[in-house]
Amino acid sequence: MSGIKGSKCALVIRGLILWVLLTNLMLVLYCLTNPTQVKIRGFQEDTCPLSMAKLSKKNMTTPPQSVKSQSEECSPVADIMFMKTHKTASSTILNILFRYGERHKLKFAFPDGRNDFSYPSPFLCSQVKDYRPGECFNILCNHMRFDRQEVAKLLPPHAVYVTILRDPVDLFESSFHYYHRAVPLTWRISGENKLVEFLNNPQAFYSPEAYNSFYLKNLLFFDFGFENNVEADDPRVMRNIHNLSRYFDLVLIAEYFEESLILLKDKLCWTMEDIVYFKLNARKSSSVSRLTPELRAKALEWNRADWRLYQHFNATFWARVEAYGRERMKQEVSELRRRNADMKAICIEGGDAVEAQKIQDSRFLPWQPVGETSILGYNMKKDIDPRFRTICEKMLTPEIQYLSDLGVSLWLTRLWGWFKDAVFTVWL
Repeated sequence: MSGIKGSKCALVIRGLILWVLLTNLMLVLYCLTNPTQVKIRGFQEDTCPLSMAKLSKKNMTTPPQSVKSQSEECSPVADIMFMKTHKTASSTILNILFRYGERHKLKFAFPDGRNDFSYPSPFLCSQVKDYRPGECFNILCNHMRFDRQEVAKLLPPHAVYVTILRDPVDLFESSFHYYHRAVPLTWRISGENKLVEFLNNPQAFYSPEAYNSFYLKNLLFFDFGFENNVEADDPRVMRNIHNLSRYFDLVLIAEYFEESLILLKDKLCWTMEDIVYFKLNARKSSSVSRLTPELRAKALEWNRADWRLYQHFNATFWARVEAYGRERMKQEVSELRRRNADMKAICIEGGDAVEAQKIQDSRFLPWQPVGETSILGYNMKKDIDPRFRTICEKMLTPEIQYLSDLGVSLWLTRLWGWFKDAVFTVWL
């Protein structure tokens, strides 16, 4: 028995050594791929000029005849900042933006070497592939830690700023599941349900200075560039929330995803065809922790800054729904559901998502968390009508593969993925 315990202990120690080595390697690589931005020009000179932004709209195609009446009332928006928050259904929004931008030949501001903008470091223009001061882009949408002044340098002043929020309790549960193996302090948690153990005594497993600790407390606040360890009654919380209200033209709510997309369509003057979607990056239900009301209350207390953020924008969201019209919204949601169902019938083998092991084509295999295969994906039908093959492929393509299709180098992301899947997982 002691020999077995010794072997297990040796495996754990070897796994920890590998993790430390990986951490140091990734930090070095991050430094190499994210040089410090040297500020040699003023803010105005670095900013995307409006005249250049207007030229970029010449790439827009004429709206289909079916939406002629809509196009007479407004013009489709091409300049968009989507603040992609973690674990909020944002990957599905990203796919919609990728398809729209690719179809209309819009210019994306993409990261270089990886799928995010050097997260969790604050966003800098220098992190954008082929960036030059004054360069103008149409769409900025990959994961970042938000910095409004830096973002504003890349987009014209009339760009529409959009983001999405999720109930902080559900977001925390999802984030803990997805990232806890990447947060070393949680490795000390014993028991079958590490999330329950954490919520019963979070201070025992959390340190603000610890590596990747931001994934475990007020993650939304952190993503927006704020201090995530702030107390909810600190005056900075509401001040930061009101600043976001000034910056963002539309804040979507993940729990009301279809209504959110209808508001997005209306804001951007898009068509229903532009927002059809398949749910991407969803987890299999068996991996979701069912929290009791008591545990939900503890998770809410632990993420109170995020809760105040969510409450504020949930209220503004429903004010927008009221202004749009409840009956009109109901009809539009029904139409979106019908079109999504039609696309599922055309594109998806079996009609539903499947576990990673059952995905037959690696093009449609989603990125998995460390030591898990809990993220679902799809199999595309083999006998698709040729008219729909391209749109089906694009709707089913996960973020990493789509970025590669759009010409983004992901060598650092792929290096981490190889280590995660081929090396580190062995020790878990």
